[in-house]
Amino acid sequence: MDSMPETSVKIDSSRIASVLEENLARYSIELGLDETGHVLEVGDGVALIDGLPGVMSEEMVQFSDDVFGMVMNLERNRVGAIILGDCSRVQQGDLVRRSGKVLQVPVGEALLGRIVNPLGLPIDGKGAITTQDARLVEIEGPGIVAREPVEKPLQTGLKSIDAMTAIGRGQRELIIGDRQTGKTTLAIDAILNQKHGDVICIYVAIGQKMSNVAGITALLQDSGALGNCIVVAASAADSAPMQYIAPFAACAMAEYFRDRGDDVLIVYDDMLKHAVAYREISLVLRRPPGREAFPGDIFYLHSRLLERAAKLSQELGGGSLTALPIVETQEGEYSAYIPTNLISMTDGQIYLESDLFRYGFRPAVNVGLSVSRVGGDAQLPAMKKTAGMLRLDFAQYREIESFVRLATEVDAVTRQQLRRGERIAELLKQPAHEPMPVEHEIMILWAVTGGLLDDLPVSEVSRFEKQWLSFMDGTCPHVGAELAAKGELTAQLEQELRQTVDTFRKMFLATLVNAGAATDQVSGTESR
Repeated sequence: MDSMPETSVKIDSSRIASVLEENLARYSIELGLDETGHVLEVGDGVALIDGLPGVMSEEMVQFSDDVFGMVMNLERNRVGAIILGDCSRVQQGDLVRRSGKVLQVPVGEALLGRIVNPLGLPIDGKGAITTQDARLVEIEGPGIVAREPVEKPLQTGLKSIDAMTAIGRGQRELIIGDRQTGKTTLAIDAILNQKHGDVICIYVAIGQKMSNVAGITALLQDSGALGNCIVVAASAADSAPMQYIAPFAACAMAEYFRDRGDDVLIVYDDMLKHAVAYREISLVLRRPPGREAFPGDIFYLHSRLLERAAKLSQELGGGSLTALPIVETQEGEYSAYIPTNLISMTDGQIYLESDLFRYGFRPAVNVGLSVSRVGGDAQLPAMKKTAGMLRLDFAQYREIESFVRLATEVDAVTRQQLRRGERIAELLKQPAHEPMPVEHEIMILWAVTGGLLDDLPVSEVSRFEKQWLSFMDGTCPHVGAELAAKGELTAQLEQELRQTVDTFRKMFLATLVNAGAATDQVSGTESR
């Protein structure tokens, strides 16, 4: 049997050596230390952790089930951290790792038109949000040098606000009042008024029912305002830590637009629920309680948030962030702890009164208690000129009205003040979710302060307003266009307004007389 031929294999030892040398050159051993700890206790959205000796305050930590938390307390032998996510996934004994990072949230254009949670994750069922940018949740507010005076108005579309309690871009104006007095409605109307403008809006729901958030979102969607808006929701079903970080995360989203030169409006609804969430966290972390069991740094918590609202200088882009924090009072007690704190750190407050709301005066703004520390500096020249005496006339009317009920006779001057005040009060009433263009506000307020509506029946003032403004848009559209573009009420425009209001008032009164005569005739026929 023939044997198989032998095959010779040549081995190039030099080639093998060179390959081994190349691989050894690329191979490196990296040694790293991963600082870890473990959960001692967990409950109410807070975890107490043993270990992590080098962790920083407000640093992110990762639990074993890919749940993150943020360090709040640094003690000698343990660390207290709030859990950002599902607390049920964190158990006693779980491993905890440092991340070396501070909490950030995604920011950018992709968030517009979406509903997100405080971590920037979508909760509207419209798919993932893709954005390349992120910002720190906690940063310092702009310094004095970085700011400019607040001079440009933020039009809310509400006559009682724009005329008597003006809000400027970059201002912090508190909305305060009892439950069910229209605080959220007022803020939403201000957002609706920006849908055709250049202001980006962010609504922050803190501790609200999801049904309320869904209703507000549907309203914004139906009115066409949601595309220019971001809704950040930390509902009543969410944990206290999520409610705590919600306004700070939303402010970071707003600062992205502000720093690129845009004007932004942010609504915090509401700050009392935010304070309660922080109180819950602080008590679980065993921080010393103060007045009403709130921790001692509650003032600093809200002030460092609201100080981030500002009008930036032109060197920094000229953008602005306007804040409308909302706080609920109990039985009109606006001198309570959290409301007084917020009043002291804002640039004014809009006080909504329960009695006015029940009497049908809506928005139920109490002119005597409401104030804007920016005032006329944030009004258009035409609005400032028109509404200069409006606040005084209306306040005098409210004062005289309470006394005249006890008097049997009043003089002619007082009677005239009452007559005009009744028409001003009727004119300041405004249906919910129907903001008015600023040019219409100026025209109708000019007419009532000038006494041109004094001869109208009070019950017909609202109807006269709608019909006259429609008449102006149809016959003299250039008047409204010039007021909106330049913001000044010239002598020529005043002359045109006077002529048109006189002409229309005569036609309107004649219509009322004819309607009254027809009613009398029908009544007489029925009686026969």
